[in-house]
Amino acid sequence: MPDTRTITLTGRRPVKINDDQWPLIASASDKDWDGQHECQANCISKWFVGVRQHDDGRAIVYATYSYSSNWVNARDFASKRGVLLSAGASDDDINSAISEVCDDIASAEHKDDDASRWDGLMHECVADMPAESL
Repeated sequence: MPDTRTITLTGRRPVKINDDQWPLIASASDKDWDGQHECQANCISKWFVGVRQHDDGRAIVYATYSYSSNWVNARDFASKRGVLLSAGASDDDINSAISEVCDDIASAEHKDDDASRWDGLMHECVADMPAESL
């Protein structure tokens, strides 16, 4: 049975895809925690932005953020955003969607200055796109 995943999209219902049919073509991620070792952390933040593209040219650009805390009375938080681009989306369309999704999720609630990481992740994800042949 193929691996499937459900991706949350902004302003519309989620989509369920087969990983084999929607390979990850670019991504960027980061993780931060308090303390010296992650396994001993009381708070963990995770950021991810990715681009998946189907053979027919459709693309999904999505981002996830999570903050978890073991502190008493602290609240965990997660946020997801994404866009589905139709077949024929250009590289410029995908790059714009990466920027849009990162800007959108950066505006969500975050711990401290966690939102500032999205600018760097946006640039990393665009740089991870397949190279253009000249």
